[in-house]
Amino acid sequence: MPEIKTTTTEDKEYPKLLKEIPESPKTLYFRGKILPTENCFAIVGTRRCSDYGKQMALEIGRDLVELGFTIVSGLAEGIDTYSHLAAVEREKRTIAVLGTGLDEKSIYPQSNLKLVKKILETGGCLISEYPPGTHGTKFTFPERNRIISGMSLGVLVIEAKKRSGSLITAMWAKRQGKKVFAVPGPVHSPGSKGCHYLIKKGAILVENANDILKKLKKVS
Repeated sequence: MPEIKTTTTEDKEYPKLLKEIPESPKTLYFRGKILPTENCFAIVGTRRCSDYGKQMALEIGRDLVELGFTIVSGLAEGIDTYSHLAAVEREKRTIAVLGTGLDEKSIYPQSNLKLVKKILETGGCLISEYPPGTHGTKFTFPERNRIISGMSLGVLVIEAKKRSGSLITAMWAKRQGKKVFAVPGPVHSPGSKGCHYLIKKGAILVENANDILKKLKKVS
């Protein structure tokens, strides 16, 4: 895998949108190709996704990358994984923001090491604010969520319980002035509760990529 490099808010290659939020990390560690300006869009959701959630992540992710967006997610199992896969299957760029160090032993989950290599092979990038050797904790994963939303034009939540890390990402997005989107699901499914809560609070209901494009102005 490519070596681990660093960039700071003083550097030109530091992601422009991320630099603009008050909570931006001063130093980023990265592996792969980092770009200061690109149309990033975040897709996040539950680790224990249903077949429906998997289908929606793949469908919307594929459509967005074909439209020139770079998918940003957190490399977790479930929705995050399928969102990254939607990009690499089309040989498009995707960014994984980790709550651990970027060295191979620290990356979590270890089950996604093959996916990590595919992300890098297709021109993508791994990003973290944590130095090599840092293992994930109950604090590092929620903290990294502000980076996922901060470097993105908007955040889409696909399946989430009422209390989940995905809703933390949505909270950060709202605080940062980003648009929040959510996919509805079966009313009796626990995995729909978080998305329905967000929609009731003003998140944009999404059935397909066009629903996102209607509300999202692409930036050059």
